[in-house]
Amino acid sequence: MINAAIVGLGNWGRHLVRSIRGSDRIRFVAAVERQPQDAVEFAREHDLLLTDDYPQVLADRDVHAIVIASTNSLHVEQAVQAARAGKHVFVEKPLALTAASALDAVQGCSRAGVTLAVGFNWRFHPALIGLKRAVEDGRLGTLLHVEGNYSGPSGYRRPPGHWRASLAENPAGGMAARGIHVVDAMVNTCGRIQSVFARSQRRALATEMDDTTAMLIQFENGMTGALATMMATADLWRLQVFGSRGWAQMECVEHVPLSSLAICSVDSAIEITRYPAPNLEKSELESFAEAAATGRPHVVPVDDAVHGIRVWEAICESVRARAEIAVSD
Repeated sequence: MINAAIVGLGNWGRHLVRSIRGSDRIRFVAAVERQPQDAVEFAREHDLLLTDDYPQVLADRDVHAIVIASTNSLHVEQAVQAARAGKHVFVEKPLALTAASALDAVQGCSRAGVTLAVGFNWRFHPALIGLKRAVEDGRLGTLLHVEGNYSGPSGYRRPPGHWRASLAENPAGGMAARGIHVVDAMVNTCGRIQSVFARSQRRALATEMDDTTAMLIQFENGMTGALATMMATADLWRLQVFGSRGWAQMECVEHVPLSSLAICSVDSAIEITRYPAPNLEKSELESFAEAAATGRPHVVPVDDAVHGIRVWEAICESVRARAEIAVSD
């Protein structure tokens, strides 16, 4: 059993704590919150030592791991501090706002000999696992194109001044909150991205961040892609891969407890598999705990996470330059 501390008890941090109740692999024993007075009842309910003193938690030998669910720009500093204290580190996506700072986190954890995991919970979704299997076993033939969309109304829920609505913490609209999941899913199923041509704008939100971001993608293996993420519409997750023999699509809606994988070949009827809603956060945190306990690699390679940040940087540059931008090495 891994004892963990959660850093950040906003909505998502609290969701992570709730997700692993009853787990026999990981439990939360402490929480670090900048405004602890707002989380007293929650901490009492979940038997958490609540503090605003991060160094105090890092010095606690009974805490084996740190789960970071704080403001995006704080992730790297907090991860490096945790690694120096000998704690295993789980960081909610995005790992960092720049590739250079992401590498600081990776190198800091490597030097300390601790596990670093990044919270791409899509990797544990049974529909996406099935889609990847269809890609890898050749059923789709030569890969041609991939399309992804992860959108929802969360932009309406963030008041002006909230960090999740700020331009500095959320360059290129919904990429930090949603679109980077699609990038990771594309990299996981289709390979590394070579270049992007992106547009981003604000059409509906009253906050400063963009609400509509879209792009064309060129992959290193020659296939093309398209990605869109919106913060001012109804919920949707979708990833569809097209090949010379057919296509496969995973799709789900967050507030509907079902998701599906559809596979269609050029010479047969469509096959649809439906899945009950999984507890993705429990799966990813238990996988992190197992990696920390055994030393085996986590499901999400850190190289993929850093590549995703490089893609995000290229997206932001493409929006500014209104041009196709190569993803840096």
